[in-house]
Amino acid sequence: MQAHDINAVLSPIATARGLPNAMYIDETMADAERQHVFYKNWTALTTGKNIPHAGCVMPVNMLGIPMLVTRNKDGEIKVFENVCRHRGMILVDEPKRLNGPITCPYHAWAYDMDGHLRATPHVGGADIHEHEAIDKECLSLNQIRSHVWMDVIFVNIDGKAPAFEDMHSDIITRWAEFDKPIYHSGADSSFSLTLNSNWKLAIENYCESYHLPFVHPGLNSYSRLEDHYHIEGPGHYSGQGSYVYNPSLDETGRTFPNFAGISNKWDQAAEYLALYPNVLLGVHRDHVYNIIITPDAVNKTTEQIEIYYADPSALDDSYADMRQKNSTMWKDIFIEDIGVVQGMFNGRSAPQYDGGQFSPVMDGPTHYFHQWVARQMAA
Repeated sequence: MQAHDINAVLSPIATARGLPNAMYIDETMADAERQHVFYKNWTALTTGKNIPHAGCVMPVNMLGIPMLVTRNKDGEIKVFENVCRHRGMILVDEPKRLNGPITCPYHAWAYDMDGHLRATPHVGGADIHEHEAIDKECLSLNQIRSHVWMDVIFVNIDGKAPAFEDMHSDIITRWAEFDKPIYHSGADSSFSLTLNSNWKLAIENYCESYHLPFVHPGLNSYSRLEDHYHIEGPGHYSGQGSYVYNPSLDETGRTFPNFAGISNKWDQAAEYLALYPNVLLGVHRDHVYNIIITPDAVNKTTEQIEIYYADPSALDDSYADMRQKNSTMWKDIFIEDIGVVQGMFNGRSAPQYDGGQFSPVMDGPTHYFHQWVARQMAA
């Protein structure tokens, strides 16, 4: 980004302009963004529910890097480069649960779930499995720094960010009441959407409630624009809250069980935040969700949505119809956003578009995200 572009974004909201077009459509800017936005921060990779048991392994290709998520015998989740230290072979090509070590399909070098090299068959010749030049202690899998919060597995690729608990202490404190076990019911609480748009536009759209009357008329009929408030964190997140969360998913008035010990603030409140750079979160008294935003290309984005419940009883068959209605409700809302997110991306090819004007009253959370990206790119 040029200095004048950065200054325009960092100006007070009444005079600011949004990020320049190149930040959405230019491949060179996308390359720089990978380094400055994703590698240096805590980036959402996948969710713990995808590796539920000890011995589970899951390959994930993120930002062009082949990664491998594992769960060891103590239940700890770790992330490594999905690459054998011998000849660089990809170790795992599909999610699975292993009964033994992670074994390279090329020469059968084998690693445990903590990444330690355990076996090097025939490395010193036929039936000779050791060699003085091969120091197993120095040939563990290359580990990628990781942290799990609200079942989201975050990675810090360059390894230099502050500890997750320090970097995101504000949101951890804000949502401390939801720092409890959460329960995923499987296929009926999981879905994926593909958008022909740049990833940042999905984040920007989620941050604000301004578009509710126009894009979500059904939602706005019971959760109106005026029922929302802005949330702006200290350089790490922004979004919106609602004062009127009160879903009607069952004709008899039945509801999901709530989180134990939750304060009465959440009787009708709900909050929806973008935790920068790439995860969208929603919390309610009875369920939470996360949406991991994956930038597949400058013009293609994947949204993976996972819904979790506050109490394991919500996973019973007696709640199956309500879980399906809840998933359908959220999926329909998120699908309604696709047209505007794609439309904004198409608009970024207009050469005279200057990043746009913000509403000083309605666009604060979105401007906050623009400022954060601009600061990362300027660093």
